[in-house]
Amino acid sequence: MLLPAKSEVARHLERYRAWERLHLATPADHVVRGNFENTGYTLCVLMGKRCAREAADAAEVYIQDVPARI
Repeated sequence: MLLPAKSEVARHLERYRAWERLHLATPADHVVRGNFENTGYTLCVLMGKRCAREAADAAEVYIQDVPARI
């Protein structure tokens, strides 16, 4: 599987978390909800997951993953 650049994943994860906070603060705002869902979908595509929460968790692990020293 082709993996995305960690910097790209980190950027999208940061956006997802920002929209998540806004959505929790203003749940009735449809524009915020739409942007939150769009960023979640983008993370799903990047991480190969079907659920935004799983994609965000996988992104956290992926960007913190340090390769083993040989």
